[in-house]
Amino acid sequence: MTQTPTGPRSRWSPWSLHGDGRTVRPGDVVHPDERLSWPRTLGVGVQHVVAMFGATFTVPLITGFPPATTLFFSGLGTLLFLLITGNRLPSYLGSSFAFIAPVLAAKAGGDIGPALGGIVVAGVALALVGLVVQLAGAGWIDRLMPPLVTGAIVMLIGLNLAPVAWDGGGDGGVKAQPLIAVITLGAILLFTVLFRGFLARLSILLGVLVGWLLAALTGGLDPATVTGLREAAWIGLPEFHTPSFSLRATVLVIPVVLVLIAENAGHVKAVAATTGRNLDRDMGKAFMGDGLATVLAGSGGGSGTTTYAENIGVMAATRVYSTAAYWVAGLAAVLLGLSPKVGALILTVPAGVLGGATTALYGLIAILGARIWLDNRVDFHDPVNLLTAAVAVIIGAADYTLNAGDLSFHGIALGTAAALLTYHGMRLTARLRNTTPPPPPPPPPPAA
Repeated sequence: MTQTPTGPRSRWSPWSLHGDGRTVRPGDVVHPDERLSWPRTLGVGVQHVVAMFGATFTVPLITGFPPATTLFFSGLGTLLFLLITGNRLPSYLGSSFAFIAPVLAAKAGGDIGPALGGIVVAGVALALVGLVVQLAGAGWIDRLMPPLVTGAIVMLIGLNLAPVAWDGGGDGGVKAQPLIAVITLGAILLFTVLFRGFLARLSILLGVLVGWLLAALTGGLDPATVTGLREAAWIGLPEFHTPSFSLRATVLVIPVVLVLIAENAGHVKAVAATTGRNLDRDMGKAFMGDGLATVLAGSGGGSGTTTYAENIGVMAATRVYSTAAYWVAGLAAVLLGLSPKVGALILTVPAGVLGGATTALYGLIAILGARIWLDNRVDFHDPVNLLTAAVAVIIGAADYTLNAGDLSFHGIALGTAAALLTYHGMRLTARLRNTTPPPPPPPPPPAA
């Protein structure tokens, strides 16, 4: 990897100018503590906003949270994350899909307060994990959650959400507007292969736009949301909500912490690999930053946050890892959140469009679990690995439920517990009994 000489760093800026500030040479990258010229940094930051927007606004639409509030707190959380990590980790904190199923279950009679309380507790737990990692190192996380367990948890979350794509948790989703849903999904699939580079990464957002336009032309928009859009002000404070706390909601939401740990760790490792810098010492700060951003969001009515893979794609495409671009993106999201008109526009997205988009999104979550297994070459000849994944995925997909008094444990919580207990319990027993199977023989050499 070549490196362009950096310019001097201003006493007023934490970033050095990369080269001439205008170009990135082949094989070179703009590191987190560097930046391009401010007009180019502004352009890259806007790309990050566009990349995160589709997924970030989808979560509040599904969960019933106010979209403008979620946008506001995602931007504010991103700025907080950059401060906590000392501008060393480029990342956008958008709405986490891992929160969708437990939040839907935690909402009591449509009141989002208990769900927000669960989000706050999950954020505190993640921040505490980050503090422990910062003090003791991250090795114990790999031992507690090897790729087999992480992949199983991610997969069961995607499969657990599958029914929501069909009926939206009621009378929505694909079931409500099947034609619009199918066309939305078809547009997403088409745009993924029709376009190249950055536009291909926006296929879900573009597909939603196609579905929305079709619904608008065929009378598929909800008149109440259209009226709300017409009457919404251009500038105003977002709709804040206060969390309430219950043991039931906490039990439902807290397993999401394991997914957030995996997502943040993967993000840090990805940035380290592409920039050639060792960022392991910042792993704990990443957990703390995301945890405190989630606490902040849950305290005001926003969705729980996570580091976004969509924005890693932007960095890979532009080779610009400058945290200056993320300051631009965070500030832009805060400004968008201060426009009720933007939130009202998002609320006009009809049920069929959401059903088509979430069919792809939830499927991608499930397949991402399989990708974690493949990337880490998980050995499924080992019966411990095979049974751990099998039991956890079925529990999550079928949404097993266990009631204990006033508490109710659902598929994600039970599946996560099953993955951890099955893996470590079987592995310990096999070690004590010396029944651990030998590794599989290597594949035969290719024929001459």
